[in-house]
Amino acid sequence: MLTNTETKATGKKWQENKSTYLTGLLFNGKQIPKISVVIPTLNEEKNLAHVLPKIQEWVDEVVLVDGYSSDQTVNVARELCPTIRVVMQEGRGKGAALRTGFAAATGDIIVMMDADGSTDPSEIPLFIGALLAGADFAKGSRFLQGGGTHDMPLHRQLGNLGFVWMVRLIFGGKYTDLCYGYNAFWKRVLPLLDLDCSGFEVETMMNVRALKAGLQITEVPSFEFARVFGKGRLKAIPDGWRVLKTIFNEAVRRGEGMIFIPVTGGRQRLADSVLETETVPDVDGEEKDIP
Repeated sequence: MLTNTETKATGKKWQENKSTYLTGLLFNGKQIPKISVVIPTLNEEKNLAHVLPKIQEWVDEVVLVDGYSSDQTVNVARELCPTIRVVMQEGRGKGAALRTGFAAATGDIIVMMDADGSTDPSEIPLFIGALLAGADFAKGSRFLQGGGTHDMPLHRQLGNLGFVWMVRLIFGGKYTDLCYGYNAFWKRVLPLLDLDCSGFEVETMMNVRALKAGLQITEVPSFEFARVFGKGRLKAIPDGWRVLKTIFNEAVRRGEGMIFIPVTGGRQRLADSVLETETVPDVDGEEKDIP
């Protein structure tokens, strides 16, 4: 019979080894995918304490992309998370920040979230689970059962709904949300997304191009909290106009060797002659062609 001390030691050892044991069962000898979390920041020193400590310890890498903050954002981040990777943003705007972070990330899976406390790190397993279950791209939705928002006034909800239905009519798919920045995806699909924008419209561009590329997409219910400190930088009219232009630009895009084949009620394909023969490493380390 184990003594109390031995019982506690055994319990502690189980807790230490539990994640490794469970992932070993899940992947059955295959290479376990590395997970990177990318977080863009600009003067978020007061909010980071509500984000970084909540990120699960099994996340392999946290990449903070700083837009040359004038406060102590970078120092606070390093205090809260000594292993964090800090990279400086190239260009201006959220889209530029995310593109910088995606390029710097070394994980097989990339999770993108905000630094203001509006996106909950405890939901990360939901996104990872969707990808491990077969999705190429897992996008958060505030309008699925289990989701919600405390940070979206009525006029923005109506605008987002209008954009959702516009994307459904033009590109197909069954999105319930469009302009939301909590997503996760396999890094190997980045060439298909081919992001080239700089502002808040980046989320719309990602979602539309994922549809056009025929990726397997899963929506994940997500709750958006109000920003903890400070004022958000999104401006409804100018940023809404950028989203609208992005949707129409994607609808008429024909160049660069791409052929968009519209369908209704099903998956869509983007044939890209540049990528037809490109190979990328799969999760198990083998190379495979991008379809």
